[in-house]
Amino acid sequence: MNRAVSVFGVALLVALPLSLLAGRVWVDPATTPNAVPILAELRLPRAVLALIVGGGLGAAGAAMQGYLRNPLADPGLFGIAPGAAFGAVMALYVGVATAVLLPAFALSGAAGAMALLALIAGRTSSPANGIALFTLAGMMIASLAGAFTSLAISLAPNAFAMSAIVTWLMGALTDRSWHDVVLSAPLTLAGVALLWRAGAALDALTLGEDAARSLGMEPSRLRWLMVLGTGLTVGSGVAVAGIIGFVGLIVPHLVRPLTDRRPSALIVPSALAGALLVLVADVVCRVLPLVTELRLGIALSLIGAPFFLWLLLRMRRGLA
Repeated sequence: MNRAVSVFGVALLVALPLSLLAGRVWVDPATTPNAVPILAELRLPRAVLALIVGGGLGAAGAAMQGYLRNPLADPGLFGIAPGAAFGAVMALYVGVATAVLLPAFALSGAAGAMALLALIAGRTSSPANGIALFTLAGMMIASLAGAFTSLAISLAPNAFAMSAIVTWLMGALTDRSWHDVVLSAPLTLAGVALLWRAGAALDALTLGEDAARSLGMEPSRLRWLMVLGTGLTVGSGVAVAGIIGFVGLIVPHLVRPLTDRRPSALIVPSALAGALLVLVADVVCRVLPLVTELRLGIALSLIGAPFFLWLLLRMRRGLA
């Protein structure tokens, strides 16, 4: 167990119980009436879902930055999150956004984006060409899914459908239940496991493509692990929580100073740190004294955009 796992694991153990008690109304199990059902049916599934979504996004971000060898990479770059969002938007557009069908549509959108990504860039033998094709294909899929999503909003059948689509796209964990936890947990865990298995190949890739091949790294196997791992973690997160950005970008930078900076050493700590970040951000959304609850996706964008600017300025100073 490295230092980063210990630090973020302990922080999670402290933050999780506090997150159950905090909110617009502080729940004291000793004095609050009906405290047990409130905690068990409302706050606990929401907290667990924050851990699952944040953990998946954090692990995907660490793996993507290792694969693309770019500290500014984010899971949204592969186009899987916009694909999942478009699938969910279609469920809202046609009026079948039930607790089962909305995540099902979102997962179908994520699966479609994964299939398109694999079809475009899945047979390249050269690691360099494969990474370039992945990046370009992901940007194309993200742009295409974003355009279809905008088209669906502009052609929404009524104002209520348009409002539901826009609100859902902002991302939130409000009113989520154990059903959402059961849906997303196995898919996210499977995705994190696949990304963890890609860790050794990502380590080899840091030595250069030729050295990585000599160490036994198989480009096609690594690509499939990245497609499936990122698709499952990001797709399942979007399916239950909407668009939540910047977690995969921020978290590896927080974890990296606590590790030896190998990609494989980042994946599990980044999952823990991502879980902690989303859990804390969700609590902040709940306790802010606003008329309506701040959407989680907006809160993380307000944190992530300045952080991204700081990264760019730091890179510019390094290049000067």
